[in-house]
Amino acid sequence: MPPFIDIHCHLTWPSIYSNLSEVIGNAEKAGVIMLTNGIDKDSNRLSLEISKKYSSVRAAIGLYPPDSVMEEKMVEEELSFIESQKDSIVAVGEIGLDYQNIKDKEHQTPIFVHQLRLAKKIGKPVIIHSRKAEKEVITILKSENMQKALLHCFHGSKSLIKAAVESNFFFSISTNVTRSEQTQMLVSMVPLHLLFAETDSPFLSPFKDKENKPAFVVESYKKIAEIKQVTIEELKNIIYMNWIGMFER
Repeated sequence: MPPFIDIHCHLTWPSIYSNLSEVIGNAEKAGVIMLTNGIDKDSNRLSLEISKKYSSVRAAIGLYPPDSVMEEKMVEEELSFIESQKDSIVAVGEIGLDYQNIKDKEHQTPIFVHQLRLAKKIGKPVIIHSRKAEKEVITILKSENMQKALLHCFHGSKSLIKAAVESNFFFSISTNVTRSEQTQMLVSMVPLHLLFAETDSPFLSPFKDKENKPAFVVESYKKIAEIKQVTIEELKNIIYMNWIGMFER
């Protein structure tokens, strides 16, 4: 029986990390494999450490869209580190663009593009953040001819969703799909062979006033299955095959 897969969580977040063994234990009891995403130097290293300690955890590492200009030396050092860990990670992420409340947007693009090219160099898929920058992200992914890209928590328009589907980009469906009409619309538009499920723990909880945890990814599966009119077991099989094709080949 295939596992549930939480394709995007943050096990290094303080509120999660302080109870890590319990959080992972509960996820394992629910049959969940977790992909924890690093966002900076410290969380990248901690993500790797967690993935080596727990067999149910995989690591993706990357540089989150910066909200200020990053020193070129620091960027190059971290990209070199990511390359050195290519055999210990399954993806480069969380990377991308974030235009919410950002005045200086242009400095994000070179860092994003560098990481896309690094991912191609080391043969890894990318996990993409695109808040308020969905159009720009799609344009860059297409111009860089990215073959394995996963759009995390995507909130673009229908036309952008269609463009991403035409490029065979994947989408991960967060647990707040239980109450988000935008995310439900996304599920209805995207074919099953391009879908994953995520929690984005500790964010986007499916339960009011309760912090999100990887075990809750089951709620995404339930809602996706309802919208797509398939059984949970059918959906688990499909997403697992998506996982194999995207991350283990």
